[in-house]
Amino acid sequence: MPVGRIPSASYYDARNRPGPSLYRARQPYLVKNAATGLVIIAFVAGVYSFTIRAIGQDDFSDVPIPDAPVQAGHAPHTTAASRSAGPA
Repeated sequence: MPVGRIPSASYYDARNRPGPSLYRARQPYLVKNAATGLVIIAFVAGVYSFTIRAIGQDDFSDVPIPDAPVQAGHAPHTTAASRSAGPA
């Protein structure tokens, strides 16, 4: 068998497209899979909407807002050479 070829006993044809046998094999599960997908999507949407509503009810009016921090004065410019010399 050449390298890279799909075996002939596959659900796919030579161009790697699904064949009729694959559709027949998946047909019994189509409704169950669709229902399961809808349930999962509904659950995720429910959790998301509940979370947004729960967070939206928070009231922060009783939390005091602190004043703006006081800007400290700038320190004089020092270099490594002047710090290593020590006090004179």
